[in-house]
Amino acid sequence: MNIFWFIPTGGDGRYLGTGLGGRVTDAAYLRQIAQAVDSLGYVGALLPTGRGCEDAWVVASTLVPFTQQMKFLVAVRPGLISPTLAARMASSLDRLSGGRLLINVVTGGDPVELAGDGVHLSHDERYAVTDEFLAIFRRLTAGDEVTFPGAHLDVRGAQLAWPPLQGSALPLYFGGSSPAAHAVAARHCDLYLSWGEPPAQLAEKIADIRTRAQAHGRALRFGIRLHIIVRETDEAAWRAADDLIRYVDDETIESAQRTLRRYDSHGQQRMLALNGRSRAALEISPNLWAGVGLVRSGAGTALVGTPSTIATRMLEYAALGIDTFIFSGYPHLEECYRTAELLFPALGLERNPQGEHVQRGEMIGNYTRPAGS
Repeated sequence: MNIFWFIPTGGDGRYLGTGLGGRVTDAAYLRQIAQAVDSLGYVGALLPTGRGCEDAWVVASTLVPFTQQMKFLVAVRPGLISPTLAARMASSLDRLSGGRLLINVVTGGDPVELAGDGVHLSHDERYAVTDEFLAIFRRLTAGDEVTFPGAHLDVRGAQLAWPPLQGSALPLYFGGSSPAAHAVAARHCDLYLSWGEPPAQLAEKIADIRTRAQAHGRALRFGIRLHIIVRETDEAAWRAADDLIRYVDDETIESAQRTLRRYDSHGQQRMLALNGRSRAALEISPNLWAGVGLVRSGAGTALVGTPSTIATRMLEYAALGIDTFIFSGYPHLEECYRTAELLFPALGLERNPQGEHVQRGEMIGNYTRPAGS
């Protein structure tokens, strides 16, 4: 399993829906999280995108010098940036990071935000742009000179002076739940990434994308984006889930849901359908909790429970073909450590990739190393 964490460039804190317990997400704090990710054995971290976040490319660039091995999953936004400029940016960051860049293709789902960025295309038109964008981007990163007279993008004689270190193997991650999104994923992408839906629902999406990819002679990998609330007992985990939304009142929920209902993202609408817009019955599948989605866009579900329970649920997703899990938790620094310390051993993953000679736990009586160290 590939376990990623999340860099909370849109804000962080102990509770949702309130500034109480809120945390300043400045450069120093984001650096702490990245260095925790780098040292604890995570594969890398996702950097979010949108007008509510710090720019993902700028943040990744500032964090690269303070990390050694973690990978950065950074968004490109077809329709907001040209494929040639995106390819140059990707090439630079990949080379200067030593090949640690992953690309997250985000087409966008909020018409109001998109209009503010000057994009006035319909849902399916945006995916048509994405289709052409990726056709150009792929060829450029492979080192080709590209002339592409498309319906939306017209590129003539485009080239990269310096290709990415990973070349044409630069991985493309992609999310989207509509038929138009599935068609683009099947043609171009390496890993299809879904928000955390119940296994039965996710299985349907995976089956559709596999069938579409096979028609192009391709095979994709699959990943899932979830929050996580892991504790040493189930009771403690569910208390922590309830505590996370303790300050979320009905007015806050309605305000957030009203904004989210305007999205034309099929994935966002599927998230909204899971929580029923209320606190009632938020455990929508065993240990899958939809409380985060009451007030948060995007990923709205969390795995809740003990390390062994969550590991069991992850294996159920793995049986569907999921090999990549992108987790987050509030606050992100503490939960980054907690997840590595509690969950990684239950999965048989190494917590500290530095090797055997690391100090783990305090010495007992000044002479005896603690068990499990």
